[in-house]
Amino acid sequence: MLRNALARLRAARGARTPEQARGGGMRLVLPASMSATLGCDAVGVPARHGFRLMSHLPRTGCVFADADRWWWIVPAGSDLDLDWPEQVTYARDAEVPAGRPRLIHSPDGLTPYTPPIPLFLMVCQVTGVAPSWATTGRASVVSAP
Repeated sequence: MLRNALARLRAARGARTPEQARGGGMRLVLPASMSATLGCDAVGVPARHGFRLMSHLPRTGCVFADADRWWWIVPAGSDLDLDWPEQVTYARDAEVPAGRPRLIHSPDGLTPYTPPIPLFLMVCQVTGVAPSWATTGRASVVSAP
């Protein structure tokens, strides 16, 4: 428990955790002008769906991308009661697996969030999965160390 608290404190200060130094993951860093009062999680989808999702969402917050995944910033807890498709990686605290995602879209407003329900519905559509709301999700979940 103390180890987890120290890891969260290091991450909040921008320091790399031992897992990050070994390539275990990294926290997505929002622009300083953004207010993330609801906390941040990230929804990662295969890169092949990125442009389609971006063009069809009514409002898009901060989006990060690397060669494999595009990551949308959503309010913390956006995985509750949503059965995200298997192709999705849900990263709590925006702590994403190894890779070097870079910010590719930043909204004009002060909030970094993409609304999770429209994102969920669009992700289901592009992956060919019928949307379902459940108490346990099938998406792989990445937890902060």
